[in-house]
Amino acid sequence: MNPRTVRQAIAGPAGAIECAIDVPGGAPRGIAVLCHPHPQQGGTLDNKVVQTLARAFVQLGWRSVRFNFRGVGGSAGSWDAGVGEVDDAFAVLQAFRNDAAGAPQPYALGGFSFGGFVAAAVTERMGEDRPQRLVLVGPSTQKQQVPPVPADTVVIHGESDEIVPLGATLDWARPQALPVVVIPGVGHFFHGSLPLLKSVVLRELHELGPAA
Repeated sequence: MNPRTVRQAIAGPAGAIECAIDVPGGAPRGIAVLCHPHPQQGGTLDNKVVQTLARAFVQLGWRSVRFNFRGVGGSAGSWDAGVGEVDDAFAVLQAFRNDAAGAPQPYALGGFSFGGFVAAAVTERMGEDRPQRLVLVGPSTQKQQVPPVPADTVVIHGESDEIVPLGATLDWARPQALPVVVIPGVGHFFHGSLPLLKSVVLRELHELGPAA
């Protein structure tokens, strides 16, 4: 993401998991774990939407961790139809959750497309130990069984999404009375609209920390 991005491998359930860590200028307010799109469709931790989420969290004072699912880049293992990928994200959260003194930090989760499904599934697994905020961008609500999410979840979807129809996400959100931020005229990958996406994320998460 920038020259100060630190690449680090941690132990995961299928072997090493490649991570990319970005830190704010001061003491972090918490840790944000961010999940990339579908591994079988070119998704990696370097995806531009995931990097945009990372930049937003760093600007708000949070340490961001992107990672490659099993079988992607420097991560060991192979595609596991979403089951193992949720385990990978859970392992990354557990590896980075505590501060230097061993105390749990506040945490947030985010994901784009398939990664949105994974982030929601990890949130469900955490039970009462909820994230400070869950951010889902173009979540894969048509092909994956995305679980219900906390009422303060931020959901952002492009009006012209050609991969995950907006209607699928509205159908998923409607029974939860969950608001969806719709960006007019934008497709799945937010081409040409990444600055706008970042500004929307910063606006929705402003209470998590002052934007620099």
